[in-house]
Amino acid sequence: MTAAPIFYSIRPSHPEAHLFEVRCTLAAADPTGQRFALPAWTPGSYLIRDFARHIVSIRAEAAGQRIALDKIDKHTWRAAPVDEAAPLTVICEVYAWDLSVRGAHLDQTHAFFNGSSVFLCPLGHEQRPCLLDIQPPVGTRYRDWRVATAMAPAHGERGCAEDHGFGLHGASCYDELIDHPVEMGVLTLASFTACSVLHEVAISGHHDCDLTRLTADLTRICEWQIRLFGEPAPMPHYVFLITAVGDGYGGLEHRASTALLCARDDLPYPGMTGTPERYRTLLGLCSHEYFHSWNVKRIKPAAFTACNLAVENYTTLLWAFEGFTSYYDDLALLRCGVIPVEDWLALVAATIDKVDRDPGRHRQTLAESSFDAWTKFYRPDENTPNAVVSYYAKGSLVALALDLTLRAATRNHCSLDAVMRTLWQRHGEYDQHRSVGVGDDDIRLLAEELSGLDLDRFFANAIDGTAELPLALLLKPFGIRLQRAEGSGTPTLGVTTKATGDELRLSTVYHGGPAQTSGLSAGDLLVAIDGLRVMPATVDRLLSRRKAGEVASVLAFRGDVLMEFSVQLGSPTLGKHQLLLDKKSNVLRKDWLQA
Repeated sequence: MTAAPIFYSIRPSHPEAHLFEVRCTLAAADPTGQRFALPAWTPGSYLIRDFARHIVSIRAEAAGQRIALDKIDKHTWRAAPVDEAAPLTVICEVYAWDLSVRGAHLDQTHAFFNGSSVFLCPLGHEQRPCLLDIQPPVGTRYRDWRVATAMAPAHGERGCAEDHGFGLHGASCYDELIDHPVEMGVLTLASFTACSVLHEVAISGHHDCDLTRLTADLTRICEWQIRLFGEPAPMPHYVFLITAVGDGYGGLEHRASTALLCARDDLPYPGMTGTPERYRTLLGLCSHEYFHSWNVKRIKPAAFTACNLAVENYTTLLWAFEGFTSYYDDLALLRCGVIPVEDWLALVAATIDKVDRDPGRHRQTLAESSFDAWTKFYRPDENTPNAVVSYYAKGSLVALALDLTLRAATRNHCSLDAVMRTLWQRHGEYDQHRSVGVGDDDIRLLAEELSGLDLDRFFANAIDGTAELPLALLLKPFGIRLQRAEGSGTPTLGVTTKATGDELRLSTVYHGGPAQTSGLSAGDLLVAIDGLRVMPATVDRLLSRRKAGEVASVLAFRGDVLMEFSVQLGSPTLGKHQLLLDKKSNVLRKDWLQA
């Protein structure tokens, strides 16, 4: 006997107050008292967010009668026992004013929600199928609103998929229900086909996007990624949900869609020539989230194969699932012809600069960074550059180093491409195939198996150590030279600063640098150097008249206390990294970059 589905409904009840009404109805509740819980975090964003704090009111009903509902912890409620024949419904109001890809946002212009932030889970019934009735807000001003989601229309429900109408949608279980974000509003819609799979783009917000250009570039990116892993694609339908705002950036992957936040100026505009930096950044974000359709959504760390959404789920492998994805997101743009090789080399050089400027790379390993994401990476503070290394940025450089190592040693017979395809074949979840998650040593063991190399030292240094990656040496056989441009020649304080009007405040004081050695701290307000007032426009000019090793007198306010520091100025900052192509033909490079 098939279990009755759990019935949900969601309605923007008060868009002006940013309130959704969300209902969850269970036909056969636990006779001892049914418990309902809201997730504390959302897959893909590794931070406890306590979504239950946005529930404004909550109540339970059965057979038209109010049922007692007790809160038993920060995100769990228990209903009083009810007659088994009476369906139990929990109704809650959810405040939605989080303009991000992680939570929910609602006003008179649009509605967006990520399922984990709004849908209660009836504990013990997680595997039951779910029906969701997506309802429009009341009023004529909303008559042109439509719905965009990858969630399939419920069986027999006509129109809601084809014309993006409201109505019933279906999911096989709670995990799938919360893995299909939903956008409502006056949407700009476009579609394209990549490797026989229908893809859609839904944009909300003011914009002047050239949809023809955007869909043409996305087609090339998606087709390249599908073919990298092998057809057919793991999803029958995919949706890019884009919210365009004045200034914003973010993305979150899902099994058949991605939620994206971008500045409207990042979108291509009619008559645009080339691939400007802002648009290139947006395409890289789209490519990144799409690659996650394989790498993390279906090829998973062992710790994520059965996520507990109430607590942290620790893994040491985010360097592979985010870092490798960060390597391939821009590489895909190059290989599918969206950007030229010079642009790609500049992107890699910028990543090298990003990793190189923060001392945290000497103090935290990539395995530690992955494990500590819940408490460090997603909770940055003024000391983060000194203590943390990014598993995105350095992880992408490790992917580059591993790819080069495999290719050079095997004359391109083995590569990171082969590792990713084999991970998909052995660990991917597709059709009815449900394999085990990826263990801590599986990527190393697989790379060794495919290449015949001993990679123990490589992984010990790159993942479990803090040694610098020998990128210059690894790039040389591919006819690419890594060098640094000349710096400014201005001695440094060893800080980063934030300007507010004419005031300049220290935001980060680098570990072991001149400012920290002298006693300056993050948050200090710079007042003067050698008796001359410091302003954002003058600080570099003041320092440029001095030489490294000289001692400068620095006045700064810490709170309301004026303090004086003697700072021995540091060596000038080195210039940015550059990757330069050897003009000679190089077979290794050609096979790598044109794969």
